[in-house]
Amino acid sequence: AMGNERDYIKIEYADEESVCIPIEQVNLVQRYIGNEGDAPKLDRLGSKSWENRKNKVKKSVEDIAERLIQLYSKRKAARGFPFPKDNEFQTAFEAAFPYEETDDQLTCISEVKADMERPQPMDRLICGDVGYGKTEIAMRAAFKAVIGGKQVAFLAPTTILAEQHYENCVERFEHFPVRIAHLSRFVAPKEQKQILEKLKNGEIDIIIGTHRIIQKDVVFKDLGLMIIDEEQRFGVKDKERLKELKTSVDSLAMSATPIPRTLHMSLLKIRDMSILNTPPQNRQPIETIIDAYNDDRVASAIRREVERGGQVFYLHNRVESLEETRLKLERLVPETLIDTAHGKMTSTELDDIFHRFKMGGFHVLVSTTIIENGIDIPNVNTIIIDRADMYGVSQLYQLRGRVGRSDRKAYAYLLYPEGRALSEIAMKRLQVISDFTELGSGFKIAMKDMEIRGAGNLLGKDQSGDVYSVGFDLYLRLLEGAIQRLSNENFEEEQDALLELEYTGYIPETYIINPQTKMEIYKKIASVSSSDELERVYEELNDRFGPVPDEVQSLLALAEIRIFCKKLSVSTLKEKNGEVKIEFAKVSKVSVEKVLKMMKESAGRVKLDPLHPNVLILKTGKIGLKEKSEFLREKIQSLLV
Repeated sequence: AMGNERDYIKIEYADEESVCIPIEQVNLVQRYIGNEGDAPKLDRLGSKSWENRKNKVKKSVEDIAERLIQLYSKRKAARGFPFPKDNEFQTAFEAAFPYEETDDQLTCISEVKADMERPQPMDRLICGDVGYGKTEIAMRAAFKAVIGGKQVAFLAPTTILAEQHYENCVERFEHFPVRIAHLSRFVAPKEQKQILEKLKNGEIDIIIGTHRIIQKDVVFKDLGLMIIDEEQRFGVKDKERLKELKTSVDSLAMSATPIPRTLHMSLLKIRDMSILNTPPQNRQPIETIIDAYNDDRVASAIRREVERGGQVFYLHNRVESLEETRLKLERLVPETLIDTAHGKMTSTELDDIFHRFKMGGFHVLVSTTIIENGIDIPNVNTIIIDRADMYGVSQLYQLRGRVGRSDRKAYAYLLYPEGRALSEIAMKRLQVISDFTELGSGFKIAMKDMEIRGAGNLLGKDQSGDVYSVGFDLYLRLLEGAIQRLSNENFEEEQDALLELEYTGYIPETYIINPQTKMEIYKKIASVSSSDELERVYEELNDRFGPVPDEVQSLLALAEIRIFCKKLSVSTLKEKNGEVKIEFAKVSKVSVEKVLKMMKESAGRVKLDPLHPNVLILKTGKIGLKEKSEFLREKIQSLLV
């Protein structure tokens, strides 16, 4: 073209072949998020393997979407119990909460209550980082259910978690006439029998426990609400049983596995979700230190914590050398009391140890990853992870979340063996964890492997294989498309217009220097789908980078033309020698009278292509993109039916 300058993206394929894509088509390019650290295998240029993979995933996504939509419409049609509106008891219970609620919490609580007051059974999922106040929401829902005359079942995946929920509930409900019990292996058989009897007679309002409380021999007098903590960690059988119960009873699930926003949006059509993003006040980010292991460093980390009255988790994931590690630590810091915990112990032994640790019976707990989930001891504010290079990102994130549960500064040490070169992947993982120290970054870490795991969890049947084969972004696009197609009879897939116009448009170095930011803005402009959005991008550019230069104005003008083309179902706009050809995909959107009127009034500047009745030819002459876009806009707009 005549001296037109633009940016291109160069994409490499197998055998060092590459393709350059003009920047206005950047929305066709997505980052591949696949298996942690694995570089995807490149396809050959022009081979069919990518198309085939995409079609295979498309088909499996259709099945999932169909299943989800059926489930959802079934639920919407089911009848449940509409709980009464809040009364003064509820107000009193909420006023007894010793902290200030975060905005997210308030939104979430009102969503839960609105669900409970509807005649359809609630099925809501609350996602929020560890310690972001999910439990308080659950307790308020439980209180509402009890006041409404129903019983509540509160399920946790492990005994220790169930016990913690039990203790928290007893404390939180202390001044209210609510009868709470818990069932687990630790409750003596005789007592279990009494509890089951009381449940049946309605003498217990809230029962807390593991999957034990949904076994067939547990009979409720009038169950009204199920609260499920970390639902994705229950086994298949338990999940099936939960599904049966859910059809008539309100259910509230809680999860700390972050779910990416994009997925959240498309899933909203099939499952109600609330997200807690704000950390409670007075929380400080966890300071994360990555280093090679050495004795002095470990000793001083333990001392620093113990001297300020705190306790330490020391993570060592090999049962056989756990005892040896304990003895080594005793030699390093002889003034501290140290104990061990691992999954091969009986649950009674474990509970005993955790209980003693919680009560401050010893300073350091040397343990395997058994502490990964939900052991909540606010006085533990240092965690030392030995061989941190052996863990995945999400596991490190969960483990690090065991500390920093109070208003004290917390420390996490990620240690790798001295003198050993770490693989690039392992180093990257540790880096990710230390980069995301701010609170609630569970959501950002989600961009790595949790995202994929979280998606798999939510969509049932392990989807990770499909996600890896086309990458996360595209997988979501396919899923969203399938959900829209299936839930809306008149759904038409929108086609992007192919624009081939002559213009100069790019983001100059003088305006934005950082290539990543530049790419982000290019993608923003390319994915704009309405005039309002375009206006917002324009304001953001002005705000972040100053007055918008002509080259960037051109990109915005182009985006605007694309929006009009979409409305009119224009498939291509091609410019050649001062003429622009407009090809319509669907002539139905264009009124023939308007075309004829326009041709008549245009003094020969607008004509129909004699060979193709769906193609209009506009003579623009040699003008810049700004005038061109105004001319095209005016002409195209006058055709809108």
